[in-house]
Amino acid sequence: MSDYASRRRMMVDTQVRPSDVTKFPIIDAMLTVPREAFVPRDRTEAAYVSENIDIGGGRVVLEPRTFAKMLDALDIGNSDLVLDVGSGLGYSAAVIAHMAEAVVAVEEDTDRVGEAETLLAEHHADNVILHGGALTDGAAEHGPYDAILIEGGVEEVPARITDQLKEGGRMACLFMEGRLGVVRIGHKIDGGMSWRYAFNASAPLIPGFEKKRAFAL
Repeated sequence: MSDYASRRRMMVDTQVRPSDVTKFPIIDAMLTVPREAFVPRDRTEAAYVSENIDIGGGRVVLEPRTFAKMLDALDIGNSDLVLDVGSGLGYSAAVIAHMAEAVVAVEEDTDRVGEAETLLAEHHADNVILHGGALTDGAAEHGPYDAILIEGGVEEVPARITDQLKEGGRMACLFMEGRLGVVRIGHKIDGGMSWRYAFNASAPLIPGFEKKRAFAL
């Protein structure tokens, strides 16, 4: 039996804290939620490595450093309603649930939704609402949201997702530019999005979040 608790502490001490993430709610949540429970069963031994974990279909669980720094930049508070787009088996939602008032976790793979429901119940993430549906649609009926996080690479964000952000709300996205990616934090100001650079990171592009290509004859 592997000592996952010590691996969790090692992850926080070597990947999260050295990346200037020191807010207690983030550290506490990442020390508490068993990451190994929320990855595919054949990847549990890789749960704490410093890389994205493939969950199939072009989707990943974001590496701990990237995820922690996105949470740090979003500055989630205990009265916030958070939209977690692409929650996979529920790891990100379980972590955010420790910090926010409630989380709406969107997942389009029906098998993953079923598995995530079981896992989130087992780990007492009672303030997570699982929403099955296209990631590009978000979950408008539960919004608007104080904060939105997209779990993977994007080239552009559909307007129907930014429309679900409250005025004054903030959003974290990993914009992929070829092989390189940049996390930007967007703030909704006067109905529009104002983006600023946060840090460099990388993740596979989520299907559906590609830039629409202009067709040239």
